Amino acid sequence: MDILLTGSVAYDYLMRFPGYFRDHILPDRLDTISLSFLVESMVRLRGGIAPNIAYTLALLGEKPRLWATVGEDFEEYRQWLESNGVDTSGAKVIPGEFTASFFVNTDRANAQIASFYPGAMAYAAQLSLNELGDRLPDLVVISPNDPVAMNLYVHECQAMGLPYIYDPSQQIVRLSADDLRCGIQEAQALFVNDYEYALVQKMTGFTAQQMMSRSKPNQEPFIVVTRGAEGTWIFTQSGRIDIPVVAPERIIDPTGVGDAFRGGFLTGYLHEFDLETCGRMGALAATYCLEQRGPQGHTYTPSEFVSRYRKYFGEQGKLESLLNE
Repeated sequence: MDILLTGSVAYDYLMRFPGYFRDHILPDRLDTISLSFLVESMVRLRGGIAPNIAYTLALLGEKPRLWATVGEDFEEYRQWLESNGVDTSGAKVIPGEFTASFFVNTDRANAQIASFYPGAMAYAAQLSLNELGDRLPDLVVISPNDPVAMNLYVHECQAMGLPYIYDPSQQIVRLSADDLRCGIQEAQALFVNDYEYALVQKMTGFTAQQMMSRSKPNQEPFIVVTRGAEGTWIFTQSGRIDIPVVAPERIIDPTGVGDAFRGGFLTGYLHEFDLETCGRMGALAATYCLEQRGPQGHTYTPSEFVSRYRKYFGEQGKLESLLNE
């Protein structure tokens, strides 16, 4: 299946603080909070939600397409993605702009404080899905991006009859309740973490069943709620599927773990695996990311992935198609 990934493209500036943020926050002084953390290290890595998801998809043998606006400093990043199997022909360079930048500081408890500079992402609404012409994908992923662009892609997918995954996550706070209701409507699936899930419910007034009942009758909608070390919930109209985490061999950096989960999950989904298998693939892909620094620091072959999956889950041949591509 042909998958198109919309969303942010960014450079990630990852910093490490050798203490705990919680030790420096005074609850009775939050209205005048003023903090500066002296970090012990910093690296610049390739990131952004759309290419992060695409990278894991490509590791597992897919040929994902990127659809995003980028800055004049993107060329080196483009070459990296292309060399790893990601189609970047849909990445539009915005003259005079930098690629978006994500600055994140992580403490010893893996708590994070982050800032995001949109740069070229602010122009994403200038890149319409109508420009795809006759190269329409089988599935579109609408992930965090310029809010205007996210809403545009929702409306375009609905108007063009394109199946889409709705992943508003970090941009929920920039979307209105009506935006969220519209995005959920006709979506094949909603992807959020547990906090975002509660926020979506509060803003829209929808229960899980109400969210899924808004989809088209010929679809089998579902909701994926990632819960960190507690695993993942997958809600369907017939119940809830619980997905455990895959124990990491080491923990290096949590940045991009959710994107890796999506890449693993969506690979299974494109292969028409059952949702439990998709969720387990997502869990394993997330662990690979957690064991390395940065959202694209992990690497493996499909064979290595399948071998580790079978060792952990005792799978009975469901992933054979991953090895035959």
